[in-house]
Amino acid sequence: MTPYLDLPPFSAADFAAVEDQVAALLHTTADVIVTQGEALLPLEAAIRGAAHPGSTALNIVTGPYGQTFGGWLRDCGANVVDLAVPFDTAVTAGQVAEALAAHPEVDFVSLVHAEAATGNTNPVAEIAAVVRAHGALLMLDAVASVAAEPLLTDAWGVDLCVIGGQKAMGGPAGVSAVSVSARAWERITANPAAPRRSYLSLLDWKERWTDAGRTVLPHAPAQLEMLALGACLDRIEADGLPAVIARHGAASAAVRAGVRALGTLAPFVPDDAHAAPVATTLRTPAGLDAAALAAELRRLDPTLPVQAGGGALAAGMLRVNHYGPAASPETVRATLTALATATGTDATSALKAAEAAWEAVGPSFG
Repeated sequence: MTPYLDLPPFSAADFAAVEDQVAALLHTTADVIVTQGEALLPLEAAIRGAAHPGSTALNIVTGPYGQTFGGWLRDCGANVVDLAVPFDTAVTAGQVAEALAAHPEVDFVSLVHAEAATGNTNPVAEIAAVVRAHGALLMLDAVASVAAEPLLTDAWGVDLCVIGGQKAMGGPAGVSAVSVSARAWERITANPAAPRRSYLSLLDWKERWTDAGRTVLPHAPAQLEMLALGACLDRIEADGLPAVIARHGAASAAVRAGVRALGTLAPFVPDDAHAAPVATTLRTPAGLDAAALAAELRRLDPTLPVQAGGGALAAGMLRVNHYGPAASPETVRATLTALATATGTDATSALKAAEAAWEAVGPSFG
């Protein structure tokens, strides 16, 4: 017997109920479409639906996902203005305002809330206010931020908000969602280049599912992933979203404080205000290869959620993924202890600093 086979049917009502839970998590009354794939699916669908030849997009680049969005936007024929900042910092609303003033033709803005790959996070509320005042549409990648920090989709004026379940939500990677504002639907509906009869078509979902009353699913649902998404949403509701957010903030603060006390590595994002609560990235000193360090840490403890940075950052960045169940005192203690062992230092001061930082933000470190 296996719990993964011969399950009762997952009905249209079940599917709609999960969409409603996602809407509540995003603090939105806009349409929510749950997509049957990893979050790159709705991210690309949102861009290909809203961008078109002749449109001008401001693409804010604070990490690798912003770079990906720029490529998709150009593929759509949009004129793309990249606003790039160093990956160890955040973009500011002032920088966005300057870019929009220099390019008044911009009608679409793409932004990543938190970049887990680089460990930074951006001030969405302030940026969204600037974008809305300009009159442009805002697409937000909130895959790494949802359930790790505040995300007020409607209050901030986010038109397309994409999330995935696999990070702070502690859920599955094979299902994702996007909320679509009325302004965004107008834009996508008016776009003759928007995908139709395609897995990337948001309009197909709107017409065949949302506007049709959500009574008949357009295709068979990914049942296991939908059950897992519903379960992680139930768990967030039971724990309380503020408590889940506080736990991620405490994990970030504790790892950063502990690493500083160790003295051998340093936070890749030096300003605590710019640090993402979902993952902490660390800069390794000259002579200490991050990939080799990650391998040694996993040898010491195979359960540690650590990895080297990607691409050009692989040699000099170590990433600690303290999200979902790993946003815990146990993960923080185990990571700092292994780092101390791997670098030949004493963990005592690091653990004390981590405990103090955790308890300043969250519940007991005990």
